[in-house]
Amino acid sequence: MSSNYKNLSTNKNLAENLSNNHIKTTDVNILLNRVRLDKEKTFKKNLIFSILLVGLICSIAFYLII
Repeated sequence: MSSNYKNLSTNKNLAENLSNNHIKTTDVNILLNRVRLDKEKTFKKNLIFSILLVGLICSIAFYLII
């Protein structure tokens, strides 16, 4: 009876460890995807700001030439 109890507790611990490892892996993937999406969003914002700034400078230069 005692050996069955040990086997059951060992199997339960193994199952918990496997499920915990799976959850941690999923969480890391979610975090990495969030970082990647944040980088893309920041890049797009910087690109739009740069284009608007260059457009504004060109507009002012064109106005001063005429």
